[in-house]
Amino acid sequence: MTRHVELRPGAYHDSVTLMQVSRTVATEPGVVSALVAMATELNLDLLTGMGFDRPDGAGPGDLLVGIEASDDDALTRALARLEAALTDRTPSGSGPAAGAGAEPAPRTVGTAARRAGATVALISTPGPHAFTEAMDALHSDLHVVVFSDNVPVEQEVRLKQEAREHALLVMGPDCGTAVVGGVGFGFANVVRPGPVGIVAASGTGAQQLMSLVDGAGVGISHCLGVGGRDLSSVVGGASTLAALDLLADDEATEVIVVVSKPPAPEVAEAVRLRADKLDKPVVRALLGPGEPDLTAVAETVVTAAGAPWRPPRWWPAPVPRTGSYPTVRGLFAGGTLCDEAMLIASAALGPVRSNIPLRPSWVLEPDLSGSGHQMIDFGDDTLTQGRPHPMIDNSLRIERLFVEAADPTCGVVLLDVVLGHAAHPDPAAELAPAIVRARNLAGARGRDLAVVVALIGTADDPQDLPRQAKALREAGASVHLSNAHAARTAVDLVRGTDD
Repeated sequence: MTRHVELRPGAYHDSVTLMQVSRTVATEPGVVSALVAMATELNLDLLTGMGFDRPDGAGPGDLLVGIEASDDDALTRALARLEAALTDRTPSGSGPAAGAGAEPAPRTVGTAARRAGATVALISTPGPHAFTEAMDALHSDLHVVVFSDNVPVEQEVRLKQEAREHALLVMGPDCGTAVVGGVGFGFANVVRPGPVGIVAASGTGAQQLMSLVDGAGVGISHCLGVGGRDLSSVVGGASTLAALDLLADDEATEVIVVVSKPPAPEVAEAVRLRADKLDKPVVRALLGPGEPDLTAVAETVVTAAGAPWRPPRWWPAPVPRTGSYPTVRGLFAGGTLCDEAMLIASAALGPVRSNIPLRPSWVLEPDLSGSGHQMIDFGDDTLTQGRPHPMIDNSLRIERLFVEAADPTCGVVLLDVVLGHAAHPDPAAELAPAIVRARNLAGARGRDLAVVVALIGTADDPQDLPRQAKALREAGASVHLSNAHAARTAVDLVRGTDD
């Protein structure tokens, strides 16, 4: 084995870029492990945990590279792949390639905004460092998208107080998805322009809604992500209320929808009261027991926009279901999609254990072990520290898929596959062979493992939605553009009522 560690002082890249670069380097043949990240304390701890020596003098403004390869040739290829990946993402006029007469790269958000005439800043630094940059953006009269996760909640509250004082909007922290005037931030689907504005305290929930509405032929004006904690008691819906007011004043928006994971009851009531005062219809998709699922909400939104509803497509599994399916195990990249599936499954099957449980007594063990029905959100902050999000890197979910294939109590595996910009460029290329292998492992033990996929995306997403659906179905899965439909299919298999 050959190990390589280096530190590149002052070579800053945002976390979205580095997640993608790390994955690119890790997929090079002969690479055992790779870490390409800013040298924060967390990432330095990850480096030493991988068996590398900690470089002297490392700081959060330095780029950290650690690669373990099978031999020198593999390491050489990996380093070349690293340089190519970083070069592809280096803005023109900056970095070492810039000419001697080039204008120096801006060193603050405010300077960059003034030079570019920007109105929105995207912050994707490591969470502990996001507050300073976001506050700089607000003081520069910019709306802010904070993609960074692991931002302390007290800092989120302070940022949103500052935004209110400046009549600005903070989208995030942990804002995985936003679309402003057709421009996507973070993980964003390609949607047509139209009359529907979305306020989203949920990334994948927003992506599901946008995809379903777009699939029915209705476009999106804006999707304003506000962060998964915005409707908590601590944050109080600060950005949700501000986003409602902005969309109410937006001429392109005719129908507004608010989507969230289960909110704090008092905050949900505050949102309802604000929505009732607006002159535009507001549809609430606040997930919880007895509330409509996201597909039902999409139908309401499309109808309110004056268009006919088109039920989302689905593709049945290519093989008959012949076994018994005692439990369902959900392996999710999206937290809201996991919540929605748990709400549907628990209403029919009883307790569903999870790392993001609907009830405290349904929590999984810290090592994610347990029995019975289970659904895991692999995109939860605790599972993404120092590693790419599962919408980029499927490795953790694939490992767990094989664990479930070997478990005689597991009958159905429910997966979400989320398309769009910044997501994995071809998720089916990794997941389809893994599904085949998992089904073969279970088959060798005399079991039929049913795999159900919720495929979230639009016809214009770069991954080619029909091709993704075809590959996943040919691997043996049933594929559904509605997460709710996928969850009900999994439930029907467990109950023995699937057609």
